[in-house]
Amino acid sequence: MAKYQFFCIPNSDRKKYTFLDMASESFLKEKSVILAQGFEVEDDVIYAETSEEAVEKFQSNFVYAVDEYGKADVSYGFAIFIQSIYKKLFKKNA
Repeated sequence: MAKYQFFCIPNSDRKKYTFLDMASESFLKEKSVILAQGFEVEDDVIYAETSEEAVEKFQSNFVYAVDEYGKADVSYGFAIFIQSIYKKLFKKNA
C-alpha cells in the first residue's frame, strides 16, 4: 500500500491541495518546492492502493474523523498540552 502526504494552502478549507507519493525518489525535493510555494502539510499520511483512493480519503476528511476519535481519550489532551508547551519553549525565531 502506498503512502501519500497531502499539502494545503492555509485557510483554503482543504480545497487548494496537492499531494505526493512518499516512495518517490524525488519526494524530499518536491516537498521542499511545495512548501516554498506556501503549502503546509495537512494531517497525517494517508495509506491507499492508488492515488485516486488517497484523494478520496483526503476529501472525505478521513484523517480528521480518526483524529476526533482519538481526542475522546483523556491521554490525547494531555499529549497535546505537552506538545504545545514544547512548541512554545523551543519555537525558532523567524
